[in-house]
Amino acid sequence: MLLVGGGGGLAGRALVQEFAGDWDIRSVHRTLAPEESAASVEWVPADVATVPHWGPMLDGVDVVVNVAWYRSGPDRRFRPLAEGLSRLISDCRTAGVRRFVHISVPVATDHIESTLPYMLRKRQVDAALIASGVDFSIVRPTMLFGPQDKLLTVMLRTMRRWHRFPMFGDGSYHVSPIAVRDLARIVRREAGLDGSRTLTAGGPRTWGYRELTDFMFGTLGLSPHYFQLSARAGERLARWLEILGSTLLYPYEVEWLVSDRLGFPPYEGLATPLEPVEPFLRGEGMRLRSHRPNG
Repeated sequence: MLLVGGGGGLAGRALVQEFAGDWDIRSVHRTLAPEESAASVEWVPADVATVPHWGPMLDGVDVVVNVAWYRSGPDRRFRPLAEGLSRLISDCRTAGVRRFVHISVPVATDHIESTLPYMLRKRQVDAALIASGVDFSIVRPTMLFGPQDKLLTVMLRTMRRWHRFPMFGDGSYHVSPIAVRDLARIVRREAGLDGSRTLTAGGPRTWGYRELTDFMFGTLGLSPHYFQLSARAGERLARWLEILGSTLLYPYEVEWLVSDRLGFPPYEGLATPLEPVEPFLRGEGMRLRSHRPNG
C-alpha cells in the first residue's frame, strides 16, 4: 500500500500511473485526477496542509511519497503545508510506515535558502524527515518535463506566440531536464531500498541553457531570437510578471537558474535508460506548429 501526498499535480499523476499496476494507492489531495479512476486507487479528498491526524489514512500503508508543495507564495501559504507534512512524518513513525520518499528541491543560492519561504519551509520538512527515525529517500530532481508541465511547455508556447524569449546573461549555465515519468520510476526504486539517503536526480544529458532554448526554437521552425537581459533585470521582469498575475517565471527561479546549480548528472540505478528531452520537445513543437498561436 502506497500513500501519495499531493497526487493531483504533474509528479503525482505520474506516480499514480507508475504504481497503479501492482500497488494499492491512497492518494490525498483536493481534486480527483483522471488517473485515479483505476480500481487500485483510493482518492482521499483532503488538503495535506489541514489534515489534523494522519493515523487513519496510514492504516496498512507501507510507503509514503510526498510531492505536495507550492511553486510560489508568502509564508502564510507555505507554513501550514510544512506543518501538515511534519504531522504526516511524525504519524508515519507512530504507525510503523516502512519508508518515506520525499520529493524536495536542489540546493539553491544562500540568498534563496535563507530568505525565501518556499525554500525555508521546504528545508524544515527535509529536516523533520531526517530527524524522524523513519527510513527515507529525499529526492531532489532538476528541471522536470512532461505533458502539461509548467516550464518547458510554457516556454515553447511563449516562443511560438512572440517569436522571442528572454535570455538572462549569456545562457552558459546548465540544466539537465528529467522526465516526470523517470522521476516516478526513481521513486519506485527508492521505495524498495533500505536505509536513508538524500540524492539529486538529473536527466540523461546536461545542456547549456542557451543550447536548450536554441533547440526549442528549432522545434517550432523558428530561428532563435532573444530579449537580452542581465540576471538582475531578469529578476525585475519576473517580479513584474508575478505582480501582473503571470506564472511564467518567478524572481527566485531566475536567480537559481543563472547560479548554475541545476546541471546534475543522471540518476543511476534504473533498469532502462532515462528518457531524453529531445523527442518530447519535438512532439510539443509539432503540436504547437499545427495550431495558430493565441492573440
